[in-house]
Amino acid sequence: MIRLTHDAPPPLCYNVCKQIAAGETARQTRMEKGRDHPLMLNKTTFTPFTHGEIRPQGWLLRQLRIQADGLSGHLDKVWPDIRDSRWIGGDRDGWERVPYWLDGFVPLAYLLDDDDLKARAKRYIDGILARQEEDGWICPCAPEERDAYDVWAFMLILKVLALYADLSGDERIPDAMARALKCLKTHLHHHTLFGWGSARWYECLIPIFWLYERTGEEWLVDLCYRLRTQGMDYTKVFEPYRDTTPQRVWTFDTHVVNMAMCLKQEALMSRLTGGDPDAFALKAHELLKKYHGMAVGHFTGDECVAGTSPVQGSELCSVVEAMYSFEQMLAVSGNPHWADEAERLAFNALPATTSADMWTHQYDQQTNQIRCQRLPEEHVVFGTNGPESHLFGLEPNFGCCTANFNQGWPKLAMSAFMRAQDGVASCLIVPSEVRFAQGEAQVTVALKTDYPFKGAARYTVTTDRPAAFTLYIRIPAAAKSALVNGEAVTPGEFFPVCRTWEGEQQIDVSFAFACELTERPGDMRCLWRGPLLYSVAIEEQWERREYEDKGVERKYPYCDYEITPQSAWNYAFTDAHFDVAEREIGAYPFDGKDAPVEVTASLAPVDWPEAYGVCLPAPRSRRPTGPAQRVRMIPYGCTNLRMTEMPMAEK
Repeated sequence: MIRLTHDAPPPLCYNVCKQIAAGETARQTRMEKGRDHPLMLNKTTFTPFTHGEIRPQGWLLRQLRIQADGLSGHLDKVWPDIRDSRWIGGDRDGWERVPYWLDGFVPLAYLLDDDDLKARAKRYIDGILARQEEDGWICPCAPEERDAYDVWAFMLILKVLALYADLSGDERIPDAMARALKCLKTHLHHHTLFGWGSARWYECLIPIFWLYERTGEEWLVDLCYRLRTQGMDYTKVFEPYRDTTPQRVWTFDTHVVNMAMCLKQEALMSRLTGGDPDAFALKAHELLKKYHGMAVGHFTGDECVAGTSPVQGSELCSVVEAMYSFEQMLAVSGNPHWADEAERLAFNALPATTSADMWTHQYDQQTNQIRCQRLPEEHVVFGTNGPESHLFGLEPNFGCCTANFNQGWPKLAMSAFMRAQDGVASCLIVPSEVRFAQGEAQVTVALKTDYPFKGAARYTVTTDRPAAFTLYIRIPAAAKSALVNGEAVTPGEFFPVCRTWEGEQQIDVSFAFACELTERPGDMRCLWRGPLLYSVAIEEQWERREYEDKGVERKYPYCDYEITPQSAWNYAFTDAHFDVAEREIGAYPFDGKDAPVEVTASLAPVDWPEAYGVCLPAPRSRRPTGPAQRVRMIPYGCTNLRMTEMPMAEK
């Protein structure tokens, strides 16, 4: 997966490159603690930057600013479940919603270096720490409520506290986390995991590892194994995999968000047990895509896995959680495949399920989504979700996605660069820069690019004194071909540049994209060009729905919306010839009215009816009902209404 440049690298650099390429992992010794053997935790291939070293630039910086100016940046002002939460002494939700929101809001505040956002995040952290019980219990419930309290929220808030400590330097956090984890360990002696805590136990490994790397205390390792013993083992879900046919039955072990989260289970455990960190996830992800795959590269789940029909939905939480799983697995194994998967969702599925200004979002997105209006109760297409799940709004269906969707972009930005054993890796191709120390040298690596909309990228490496290290440049598998400083390189790999850097040096990279019709189930097709999926640009009419329900007000700009089509959508491809037009990225990078790139395709109208607010999964006939037309197609992520999977028209 890694090859060397033609530069003549020093022997040390060459040997380290060979070690990483061979998949060798080092062991990290912590402390003896009086034992006859050291405590150990397998090192990750890459180490995320977590102390504010990364700064977003270009369109990514604009996207984060849009998020801060939209719903994500205002939930603590307008949504009672955050504003009046029990976590800070109120009377509203005291479970996962505040932790979910902080999980994205905290990195958003620090990536933007926004004093107001940071102060608002601190208010919540202060409130949570102030309410921690003497025995370490940290969730907002009375002692008599603990037996029935699902400790998933306990795990989630510890992830948040670790992230906040890294970014803010808050010295209170390690002690608070140690007390909380000791309390959790005692709690599990008498109250085994159940519900969401059982389904998501591996998420708690992340804060446990964080604390273990600072203390080396063996009881933390014991807690990891206790969680694994009491939690669901997803290796058994996929061996053999029996959930190949979607059922209208809600279960934990087919829940789409659990499927997205569990992909990292074995990668995380491999830090304790060794073994291949990728094997389980590669198998599980392939099975999910085979039996429940979407054109966008994700898998359906509305609410549980739902097959391959283009009118089935997938929950927004599953998109951001799958991205996070891929980012975690990328750090552990260094496999560039996971970066490709993270980008596929970030550039397509994530922006498609929010409005361009990020003031509103869906619960479920559909591949072929011709309108977003409330479905008749007796004709809900979604497996176990309600008739308003695909509406854009404040909290359509359930409010978990309202709180959780905002982790997607900030965590992507924080994974743009990671430390390698002998330098730095450009893991995700997004405009950003990283500043770090390499020995005594202060180094800045800046990536300027309009990727994924365009194929050019320039790295500028600046050092205040000579520094020898490797810059690993990831070449996306989505590129048809690629050049680094004019030299052909292989897509789908990390390309290492080993040299002594001095002053300011630049590396120019270019990616070539090709329009390709890829096959989908039912003899359908979808159009990819490089990292972007394309859909028919359907003209839209938005209608506001302002009301109050259960004490929650919906008013502009955080009201609900219904969207109806104002142009044709029932098409089939006639050929594989496409014209591409690129333009400057506008104020809203994923705005369909001003998409940064569009494709003109030859499409023919076909007999493709709509029934009860949803188009049929396939047309009645593939015979054209009129002449072929030149139709505008735009990136899937720029759409709200869309036709993405379409057949080839009969000749």
